[in-house]
Amino acid sequence: MRAAVLEKLNSPLTIADVEPGPIGTGQALVKVLVSGICGSQLQEIAGNKGNGKFLPHMLGHEGCGIVEETGPGISTVKKGDKVVMHWRKGDGVEADFPVYSFAGRTMRSGKVTTFNQYAIVSENRVTAVPADTPEDFCALLGCGLSTALGTMIDEAKVRPGESVLIVGIGGLGASLVRAAQLVGASPIIAIDIVEAKRGTAASLGADLFIDASTEDARDAIKDLLGTPEVDVIVETSGRPKSIASTLPLLGSGGRYILVGQPQPGESVEIANAYHLFGGEGKSIIATQGGQFLPSRDIPRYTRLQKAGRLRFDDLITHRTTLDGVNDAIGLMRSGRANRMFIDLWS
Repeated sequence: MRAAVLEKLNSPLTIADVEPGPIGTGQALVKVLVSGICGSQLQEIAGNKGNGKFLPHMLGHEGCGIVEETGPGISTVKKGDKVVMHWRKGDGVEADFPVYSFAGRTMRSGKVTTFNQYAIVSENRVTAVPADTPEDFCALLGCGLSTALGTMIDEAKVRPGESVLIVGIGGLGASLVRAAQLVGASPIIAIDIVEAKRGTAASLGADLFIDASTEDARDAIKDLLGTPEVDVIVETSGRPKSIASTLPLLGSGGRYILVGQPQPGESVEIANAYHLFGGEGKSIIATQGGQFLPSRDIPRYTRLQKAGRLRFDDLITHRTTLDGVNDAIGLMRSGRANRMFIDLWS
């Protein structure tokens, strides 16, 4: 099979032939149909996930595939099942790290990888879905869309009519706009430093877009709401400057959700921290995937999609093949793409 392999930090991925090893207890061999590219992969390439000592290895944690073979102990999926491939733990066995053969040597890799045509996956990283579930939707549920929905529903507990500010309109930010719309947030405010994201935010359902490179967010929000403070803020960039500048925009009883992660060693300074104690107080929450629980949530989200209440096609802005994956990663770094997808068999 062909796969994208990270051999050296801060370097292009190697597109090469890789052979899966034996299928062990609690593992499934999955034919990967399509994979998303997440900001987490950019952090892995930079070594910010503590993964530098495990090179070489493969990447990717949100995908759609078909189960080709199952090992001993598997009970939640079977051969022929269409599955969501996800990084959050679901039902089933927590299997050992899989083994592959790469460049004449043994290579271990993550318990789910999706930048490869076939993957040996731990049972608790795949969840079966009905065969007619769209492949792209399955892949979005592996991370981006499921994180966004969980963040709004389970972490921020957004109530209809609450104001929501989404900081960063990349792949995750776009899904957060859609999730905020689904739960009845109003108004939905999007902020980014790339003016080209204005049209994207509007098309997804944002009521206001703020270009932070040229506009004052506090003034723009006050013009819209009559107050410069909002009920919920979700920050996706992880940049300390962005966190510090948007935290004062949180209102009484508000929830500030950190989805993006600062790089190792970075610190965030809260200026005039007294404002956190105003009114009913405020909450700062660092979330892990929006508390997404695959076995609980994937069936719910799949029903919403089939009922026509959860649109997803406009969340994907670019597609590529394995051969084009390094160019796609470069496009993501530029901030000009939202969700980028890899078609593994094109």
